[in-house]
Amino acid sequence: MVGRSSLPDGALFLGLDSSTQSVKATVLSNELIIVASETVNFDSELPHYKTEGGVYRDPTDDGRIYSPTIMWVEALELLLEKLKPKINFSKVVAVSGSGQQHGSVYWKKGGQAVLSSLDPGKSLASQLKDAFSTMDSPIWMDSSTTKQCREIENAVGGALELSKLTGSRAYERFTGPQIRKIYQTAPHIYENTERISLVSSFMASILAGCYASIDETDGAGMNLMDINKRTWSKAVLEATAPDLEQKLGNLAPAYAAAGRISSYFVERHQFDKNCLVIQWSGDNPNSLAGLTLNTPGDLAISLGTSDTVFGITAEAKPSLEGHVFPNPVEPDGYMVMLCYKNGSLTREDVRNQCAEKSWDVFNNYIEKTPPLNDGKLGFYYKDHEILPPLPVGFHRYIVKNFNDASSDNLTEHEVQEFDPRSEVRAIVEGQMLSMRGHAERFGMPNPPKRIIATGGASSNESILKLIAQIFGCPVFTVERPDSASLGAALRAAHGWLCKEEGGFVPISRMYTGNLEKTSLGAKLAVPAPGEEGRELLKKYTLLMKKRMEIERRLVEKIGRA
Repeated sequence: MVGRSSLPDGALFLGLDSSTQSVKATVLSNELIIVASETVNFDSELPHYKTEGGVYRDPTDDGRIYSPTIMWVEALELLLEKLKPKINFSKVVAVSGSGQQHGSVYWKKGGQAVLSSLDPGKSLASQLKDAFSTMDSPIWMDSSTTKQCREIENAVGGALELSKLTGSRAYERFTGPQIRKIYQTAPHIYENTERISLVSSFMASILAGCYASIDETDGAGMNLMDINKRTWSKAVLEATAPDLEQKLGNLAPAYAAAGRISSYFVERHQFDKNCLVIQWSGDNPNSLAGLTLNTPGDLAISLGTSDTVFGITAEAKPSLEGHVFPNPVEPDGYMVMLCYKNGSLTREDVRNQCAEKSWDVFNNYIEKTPPLNDGKLGFYYKDHEILPPLPVGFHRYIVKNFNDASSDNLTEHEVQEFDPRSEVRAIVEGQMLSMRGHAERFGMPNPPKRIIATGGASSNESILKLIAQIFGCPVFTVERPDSASLGAALRAAHGWLCKEEGGFVPISRMYTGNLEKTSLGAKLAVPAPGEEGRELLKKYTLLMKKRMEIERRLVEKIGRA
């Protein structure tokens, strides 16, 4: 059995997370104990970019949301400067990272040459500012590519066929439709592009000083990769844009090394020249690694800018909703995921309007309103939602007849608004009921053995209690909310171990005697005990079914089927 002794004494493992609103770092010792962490917030610490929530919203192109590529470069530099007093970079033996999924970067012709000849006496931003064919990076919040989605689906025989092939039907935020839109609307940009990176492979490329491959797990979020063969799908590439495979480069497993760290970081920041850069992956795969999710009955809920629900499975069973990705730490397995665009920012909007801009007031309102909210059911879409596919809008209903045993007797009527306390409970209950309904429909466990919560809102005990009541199972949280950078650091250690062993090693071998330090144990919420809990769960089940019924009608009326 390979244990902790496999990781060299005194070694450090650096995990980075390039997310929507910030970049974060987590540093682990060889015993997988967190020894340092740091964050750079885009809006507050790089105010000259004038982003809101780390993004720009295009007023002339409905649904187009993007970020300035060079901002991510400058943020990485600032993050390393903030980390410098905390750790000795020369002790870092491997670095890996997490990138917001679906964001894409377009290197212009000659970009590789720039990467490989960086001057350590100059900043990264000053040297890379002219290395891109467009300075705008489409991100996961973008919903402007509906036309391209339908074109790609139709070219391969429909949405379900595309899902069987790539793990997902075409989604507006996915990179394939984004690339097709650029090819169609700005062909000069596409023609001048030498390499297309995801945020993950982009950041890995900077660290390695050469183009890093897209890893298989993050590559699955592009509508371009054959989910079973784990190679680019020729049929989908042809339906997207010409000569695309050349611009994408090769795929690589998440545990592989992209190379050794660039001499730029050796000379400028005193990294060891043998420090490995392990393939970066997406934020959700890294969260799965950081949560040490390893049992099919487990479910994870990430409560961040976007809310996600994910679990693990032995085989790929794609459908018309949700996504199937390769498991980043188990080459033969898969992770399944549901994603919601309206997460923390939408909760914050309701807090600002109804709870005096205070989380304390927000939580107090949750505690002082009864479970089930007297049947008040809300749908809150600040942004065009992914699941279900509904435009910006707010819909409120009051559901009656909870004391009946069957959902057939539930009735509802629409209202314009709730009182502030009910509004607060309605946003959280509504989001969790939607997660439960779609998770069950996608074949995830019902009820789960346990839920592991992560993301910023996982530190909110009132929200954790609601999750436990609605799903009817215990809810654990991680030691710290940013499980993506923690997962990246664990994957850096795992990748180092695989390189040392000359091939894949199960990540579980790394956790011998260390698991409690890497993941669970901070907080625990449980459902109400005994008959009270069972009765409440039964009523939440009825409310969840009613919500799914109303949601279906909304999609038929104002969304797309």
